[in-house]
Amino acid sequence: MFQINGPLQMEHALLFSFLEVSSDCKFKDQLHSLQSQQIMLYQGSDDDELQTDGNRSGHFRNGDVGLAPTNDEVIRIIAAQLAEIGDQLDKEIQERVVNGLVQHFMNENLSNEEITRHMSRVVRELIQAIPSDMEQEKAMLVLAMVLTKKIVNTVPFLLRRVFDTTVNYMNRQFHNYIVDMLGE
Repeated sequence: MFQINGPLQMEHALLFSFLEVSSDCKFKDQLHSLQSQQIMLYQGSDDDELQTDGNRSGHFRNGDVGLAPTNDEVIRIIAAQLAEIGDQLDKEIQERVVNGLVQHFMNENLSNEEITRHMSRVVRELIQAIPSDMEQEKAMLVLAMVLTKKIVNTVPFLLRRVFDTTVNYMNRQFHNYIVDMLGE
């Protein structure tokens, strides 16, 4: 299912699966549409040669063939576990925090970098306020994904911007943690 190549592949797949299995996700249709668009976008940017039968050439870029089916299942299982944790943390996030992030995402004068920094700040503040017996990286990762769900539940048309920003944030902050978690 996840045939997205590139350095953000794991983060993309994990966030998509997390949102897909999360309770109270009000934008699942848009999420599946976004997934389809992104798969086509990645396939469309493929530099592989088109063969006479209409298929792409048989070689893979940098040996990257996408996620193996077993990894796809591992991502789903881990995403479901993280979504359960997210449902518990969801109740701790105040509406004003979500509304503040919504305002940042809606401000088109702010760069993605500025929004990512703000999101990172909010996650760090929330982690201090939420008592948690889990490791800090896991709690921060789950908080970022729960905030994504809450922001897009509030303003669905922000899905692409919030999703992409969160994937980049996850890649920068938690890539090694995600790799370890997935057993890559």
